[in-house]
Amino acid sequence: MIQLDKVSKTYWMSKENAIHAVLETTLEINRGEFLIITGRSGSGKTTLLNLIAGLTRPSSGRVLLEGQNMWSLTDLQQSQLRNRKIGFIFQFPSLLPSLTALENVLLPTIFSIDHVKEAGNPRARELMEKVGLIDKLNAYPRQLSAGQQQRVVVARALLNQPELLLADEPTSDLDEQTETEIMEMFRQVHLDSGITIVLVTHSTQLVSYGTRSIHMAGGLIEN
Repeated sequence: MIQLDKVSKTYWMSKENAIHAVLETTLEINRGEFLIITGRSGSGKTTLLNLIAGLTRPSSGRVLLEGQNMWSLTDLQQSQLRNRKIGFIFQFPSLLPSLTALENVLLPTIFSIDHVKEAGNPRARELMEKVGLIDKLNAYPRQLSAGQQQRVVVARALLNQPELLLADEPTSDLDEQTETEIMEMFRQVHLDSGITIVLVTHSTQLVSYGTRSIHMAGGLIEN
């Protein structure tokens, strides 16, 4: 499904000072995998995830999604591809405080035509039930725990039925019990839907939740 072919990403801080975030990385991610990428802060794992997502342009090499070089597309085509095929979950829940949990889940349909919005509502409710928050539809973010907020974000990421779900440190700010609950939820989503998941974490203890894991250090995949 995804191929990285000798991909590197270098950030130039000045003419003589460069940060080599990802170095000559080749990686293939198959459809239906639950890949967990581990590594310490600064190892390059988040940059790698952003390269996979097409959010960061590689300095060299190619990123292919289903055989399509993402950086051969126009900005509009890239945006349409991401909206159609990729769901994103970031480290900190990005919920709008003035909207209810259900309204936050429905945000991806905000610019859709009316019949798409109407179709999205029952799916949003179904997803809220799947993540264990059917009784929190009308709650505002301030009324939800950190773990519950992250569950809302997961439901929102799944609303458009993406083929690929990318998660960047989704449990880093959670206590151990909530972390376990969130990872169990990811595993269940994967089992139920067969969606391809790529999850980045600093915790090697979470690798058992995936079907495969890789470890990054110094911009390189170590295994």
